[in-house]
Amino acid sequence: MALAKPARARTAAWLTAAVLLFGAGAAGCGDDGGGTDEPSPTRSVTPTKTASPTGDEPSDPEAAEEEIEENWETFFDPATSRDEKAELLQDGSRLKPLLEAFSGDQRGEQVKAEVTEVTFTSATSADVTYALTVKGATVLPDASGVSVLQDGEWKVSHKTLCGLVELSDDAPKAPGC
Repeated sequence: MALAKPARARTAAWLTAAVLLFGAGAAGCGDDGGGTDEPSPTRSVTPTKTASPTGDEPSDPEAAEEEIEENWETFFDPATSRDEKAELLQDGSRLKPLLEAFSGDQRGEQVKAEVTEVTFTSATSADVTYALTVKGATVLPDASGVSVLQDGEWKVSHKTLCGLVELSDDAPKAPGC
């Protein structure tokens, strides 16, 4: 019997959150200033830089966009250690319990993210559009998150990570969210 569409969406959301957060260490979601990007060894889509709506952007927007893309894709890479993911997550040391809660989940080895667009909203914040895949199949094609500049590094915002965890009714209460 096929799952109803809402059940599939909840399952995909939970699977995505589990894979991202607990796969190899940490996952990122958020909509708050201070994000990180993940590097990806292979990239099939070239992200597009867009002008910030307010005209504010980092002093070197091209370098900032590259760092955001790399950090986001690294954060969502199953091969990235939990400690490294914590470094790429805004307030990552505070959210280590969340990352640890999902460690060892086999589904985490199946999730990846690919940044498709970065839009600076200020010199220290950017909206990030990305595609989330599980086993190579896109489950969230136009996911939205935020990257924030924290301690001189662009990080995945904690709100982005917590938002992914909250996508599912089945997800346990996320420590730190």
